[in-house]
Amino acid sequence: MVRPTRNKLKEAASQPLHSPSSMPSRRRSRRITGAGEPEMEEEPQEEVEKSEQPLPVGSGNLPGGARPYSPRRTRNLKAQNCMQMEMVTNTVFLRRFQFLSCYLEHLLNQVQQLRRRQFSSRATICVAAFLGLLHWMHLVTLFENDRHFSHLSSLEREMTFRTEMGLYYSYFKTIIEAPSFLEGLWMVMNDRLTEYPLVINTVKRFHLYPEATRVMWTPPLRESFSYPFLVLQMFILTMILRNSSSSRKHFVALCLSNVAFMLPWQFAQFILFTQIASLFPMFVVGYIEPNKFRKIIYMNMMSVLLCFVLMFGNPMYLSSYYSSSLLMTWVIILKRNKIQRLGVSELNFWLIQGCGWFCGTIILKFLTSKFLGVSDHIRLSDLIAARILRFTDFDTLIYTCAPEFDFMENATPVRYTKTLLLPVVMVIAYFIFKKLIFHTLQLAAFAALAILIMRLKLFLTPHMCVMASLICSRRLFGWLFCKVRFETVIFGILTVMSLQGCVNLHNQWSIIGEFNNLPQEELIQWIQYNTRPDAVFAGAMPIMASVKLSTLHPIVNHPHYEDADLRARTKIVYSIYSRKSAKEVRDKLLELHVNYYVLEEAWCVVRTKPGCSMLEIWDVEDPSNAANPPLCSILLQNERPHFSTVFQNSMYRVLKVN
Repeated sequence: MVRPTRNKLKEAASQPLHSPSSMPSRRRSRRITGAGEPEMEEEPQEEVEKSEQPLPVGSGNLPGGARPYSPRRTRNLKAQNCMQMEMVTNTVFLRRFQFLSCYLEHLLNQVQQLRRRQFSSRATICVAAFLGLLHWMHLVTLFENDRHFSHLSSLEREMTFRTEMGLYYSYFKTIIEAPSFLEGLWMVMNDRLTEYPLVINTVKRFHLYPEATRVMWTPPLRESFSYPFLVLQMFILTMILRNSSSSRKHFVALCLSNVAFMLPWQFAQFILFTQIASLFPMFVVGYIEPNKFRKIIYMNMMSVLLCFVLMFGNPMYLSSYYSSSLLMTWVIILKRNKIQRLGVSELNFWLIQGCGWFCGTIILKFLTSKFLGVSDHIRLSDLIAARILRFTDFDTLIYTCAPEFDFMENATPVRYTKTLLLPVVMVIAYFIFKKLIFHTLQLAAFAALAILIMRLKLFLTPHMCVMASLICSRRLFGWLFCKVRFETVIFGILTVMSLQGCVNLHNQWSIIGEFNNLPQEELIQWIQYNTRPDAVFAGAMPIMASVKLSTLHPIVNHPHYEDADLRARTKIVYSIYSRKSAKEVRDKLLELHVNYYVLEEAWCVVRTKPGCSMLEIWDVEDPSNAANPPLCSILLQNERPHFSTVFQNSMYRVLKVN
């Protein structure tokens, strides 16, 4: 009897445990078990009761063919139960260790993926830094080849900074030549040389927080310092739009990058306005979650207030289209549910929000400009409106007649096409419009701005390069790489781009020149050695920046033409190129306390394009004197009695105001 019992126990041990669902259906009594522990079946109550009854002693037959009670039988049953308990315990431990093993394996995979990402991020940063270094060396080489800058004297280097570049650099020069930084800061915040005899805070007026330096042709321009912060801002905004849940640090970074972008450049607000104009329709049609969009708007409003404070209360920040659009967007967010309760169709719901935002932004901008007294300040939007509406006056012509504010030249799209940049971007925009709608709308806005004002190619070309790089995205163009090899497509595109790119680099590196402006150098030296330090000068805006930078003499006008009061001063100064009488012009100059006028003879006759000579501009502004002879020609022949010539060379003539 012992051997069959042991065989049965061995068979039971060799069989796997069955789950409760695979056991025959019968009534069970279960005890409460701990979390993660298996439920143990109890023996049927009838069997328990039978085992507890005393059995008769003897070998009589028992009902049901049961065998008589035996101590060996009891020990065998106990052994079987112990083996079953041991198997269940081993199974529990194995399951727990298996779960722990899977968890550790998963954790190890996550760590390996994180290491790969860190390595990939580090490699990307290193490659970007290396390419940035190459680009810096390329631009430095271009500037050095064109100007031979390293071999110029200090005066010659300053003369290379013309127009607004020289004006901004003059404040940097003031600070570094001051006895201390705080004294230099006080001097630029209480400046009496720029708009004599007025005392102005140049940090508030001229966005002087960067002391920016841009190489190549025009070194210290404000937008050149500002643009990298726009790239950072768009990167952060893209992360916020892409992720379903963004942390607070992303929104704080968005606010700070906005501030860094707006502080250096007065026209940065209009660029951010185009960004809001791209985001708002996405919010209206449901591409952006309302809660996320509301946080984005709040961060933009916070950045405007920070810039307003840091710029000592410059009202331009509160009266721009950008700030007006933010307020209108905020109002629409608050009233959106009430508009929806009107029961209009979805299309009409979109149109109501869009029309309300557009009209409300224009009206609010007009009201805030009037209230803050900056309605006469010229902005980028005014220049664009003048381009579209064909509106011309003295102020807009002064801007739009300059080559950098003209329409995009016809050669630019041709150059984009030769390098394959334009075709690749158009193909990418066609396929990913719905996936990257924000960047596509932003690209369209930058393209429109660059077409209207050539100087704003600064924003279009880099954004086109960023869009073109998306061809390398397997997530966006995985369908293409399933048909052709990824390496083949990328290598082919880069090869074709490099053909024209190498030609462009060769042409740029072949430009060899040397800065030489002897007439201006003679003028600057004459002013330094033959006039009093407090002598006040007036003249064309570009040369006035050089006079202030190199001589530190007070001037009455300068190239920062956006301010309404400065434009009124410049119009008085430029009246010497009009058809007004010499006495009238002399009297107006004396009201500005002008001692010397720097007359550039070329300005009397120069004409960059039809309608853009100074005489033609004045004929538009002052048609009542159109029949009179040009005052400039009269002064070149005989400047007396209202003026007298004290210096003259091949380009400049200095007239003393009598």
